[in-house]
Amino acid sequence: MHDLIAQLCQVGFFAALIRIATPLIFATLGELFAERAGILNLGIEGIMMLAAMTGFSTAYFSGSLWLGVAAAMATGMLAGLLMGLLTVSLGLSQHVSGIGVTLLCSGLSFFFYRLIFGQPSSIPKITAFTPLPIPGLSAIPILGPILFDHFSLVYLAFLLVPAAAWVLRRTPWGLNLRTVGENPHAAFTAGVSVIKIRYQALLLSGALMGLGGAFLSMAQYNAYTFGVISGRGWVCIALVVFGQWNPWKSAAGALLFAFIDALQLRLQASTLNLPYEVFLMMPFVLTIVGMALVSRNAKAPAALLIPFRKEER
Repeated sequence: MHDLIAQLCQVGFFAALIRIATPLIFATLGELFAERAGILNLGIEGIMMLAAMTGFSTAYFSGSLWLGVAAAMATGMLAGLLMGLLTVSLGLSQHVSGIGVTLLCSGLSFFFYRLIFGQPSSIPKITAFTPLPIPGLSAIPILGPILFDHFSLVYLAFLLVPAAAWVLRRTPWGLNLRTVGENPHAAFTAGVSVIKIRYQALLLSGALMGLGGAFLSMAQYNAYTFGVISGRGWVCIALVVFGQWNPWKSAAGALLFAFIDALQLRLQASTLNLPYEVFLMMPFVLTIVGMALVSRNAKAPAALLIPFRKEER
């Protein structure tokens, strides 16, 4: 126990926590934008998986990590466009459409990976992103290595949190987005294009989910495997509810999940005589418990899951 406490007090533990939270923040913000517009995007798990594969493959053959990131974002946007076609234009069930998108994207990621790489004896790898210390700040004792010695995508993820909060609360587009998610008919009456806003939200949502997938295959790991996402997409949906559709609270939930995930990794290496599967399920079980406790008082956007039809009032 003393050894475990000593590990938790190390700088490396908190630095790992920040890295683990990064893809969750990207994808959670993406899901948050979609849901604030009234669309539950259950395709997040598959979108992240397909984006991780396309981003990795692009970086592998082009030698450019940023081109891989762009490919992952484009993949996410295309998936968001498909989700928009199903739920916004056709008005189909968001639950069924989202599950369908997840299954389609997951299947495509497996298919194209096998088509591109076959079944190699060793996993193809790339030279992943390397940490980019911020001059001056990274030299600060304790806080420097924890906060200012990370991949460039880590800094981007944490900068996106205040940016998302500002966009939602301080810009006309954010006001329109929130209005569409609460009362689309009132927004339509005021001259706002509900369909356009929802498509824009899904495109932005897909791009951010693509960033989350790209981070996992190109920064946190330097390879793509079929288990690279490992349920993180579903966790992000729970984090949006946990954060009550607020970027700050949702990011705090991502950090909490990352803390538990980093903790279970340390527990696996401890002397506790338990199957490792017990530790693996810890973050997900506690996420479910946390969401169940918080969701009692959570107020979802009023138009979430409700298709918009101009002729209906």
